[in-house]
Amino acid sequence: MHKKLIALISATILISSSLIGCVGNKSNSNKVINVFNCGDYIDEELITKFEEETGYKVEYSTYDTNEIMYSKIKSGSNKYDLVFPSDYMIEKMINEGMAEKINFDNIPNYKYIDEKFKNLSYDPNNEYSVPYMWGTIGIIYNPEIVTEEVKSWDILWDKKYDKEIIMFNSVRDTMAIALSKLGYSMNSTNPEEIKQAADILIEQKPIVKAWFVDQVKDAMINDEAALATVWSGDANYIISENPKLEYVVPEEGSNKWFDAMVIPKDAPNKEGAEAFINFLTDPENSLQNVDYIQYYTPNWKTYEMLDDEVKESYPTDETLDNCEVFKDLDRDSLKIYDDEWIRIGSTSTNNSTSPSLLGFLGMGLVLGIFILLILYLLKKFKK
Repeated sequence: MHKKLIALISATILISSSLIGCVGNKSNSNKVINVFNCGDYIDEELITKFEEETGYKVEYSTYDTNEIMYSKIKSGSNKYDLVFPSDYMIEKMINEGMAEKINFDNIPNYKYIDEKFKNLSYDPNNEYSVPYMWGTIGIIYNPEIVTEEVKSWDILWDKKYDKEIIMFNSVRDTMAIALSKLGYSMNSTNPEEIKQAADILIEQKPIVKAWFVDQVKDAMINDEAALATVWSGDANYIISENPKLEYVVPEEGSNKWFDAMVIPKDAPNKEGAEAFINFLTDPENSLQNVDYIQYYTPNWKTYEMLDDEVKESYPTDETLDNCEVFKDLDRDSLKIYDDEWIRIGSTSTNNSTSPSLLGFLGMGLVLGIFILLILYLLKKFKK
């Protein structure tokens, strides 16, 4: 009898402890925000400040491109509370039911977002996103090496700059440059135009030094190339570290892009994500962030606080009128872009840093080793 009573008491204590533990874990999870952002795209001191002011814990991780972010969210392998996609990817996420509507009652600082950054095509009713940064893509170059006027994308195909050119390792951005060079829309869905863009990128490959994303900053700061395709914010940062360099938006036109904060569908901590959005939209915090990452701000109050020299670096209306905003393309067109991108990466050259080729080879090598290991273990087990 005593043994049964002791067992019953022990079981009750164990179950009670488990329940308390579960409640405690749920409470703790409500104070954790999982944030997924582009690499080097926030002043991480702001994360610490936010945690100290609010008691939230931010689990912060990064990605290289919109496409990588989308794949991660779509797979459901990780649950994120906040992501920072670009315009066309926001449109795609909304169309596919991958974004939560934001409760703007929790974001009073939204009043500081300039009206010209609201009601844009990717989120026409301002329901799913809060603008974060914006900018252009263009060419940064070293005028000590490139002595001619840089005004066209054509210079990136000039053979006299052999192994002095860095290109984006990003399908939409790189294909957009080639399409623009050919006089086509950066949002082309014409298979022949997309193929022609891929053809000239293959033609260009032998003279390209490397295809980079974030690595372009260190490369240009250290004078490792004469020309590189960059986002305008990266150009501002690079020039602050290497003042002799210059940035230009080519005359054929370019991409005018917008990045925003979006809460993925079924985010575990939507309220926490909204608190972080509101924090980053505070003008003082926004100013600190802009000073760090050097991108253009959509926050009118933050813009007022910028130095005049910084304001002068913002593109003119004339430049912006000649730019296109990326759109979410239909599935068939995206398949053509992806297939052509693979064709570019797999076309043989002497360049060991061809776009995505190293990734394909690396994955193949890892897979091969894994298969050999499994076969070895199976053989050993049979013995």
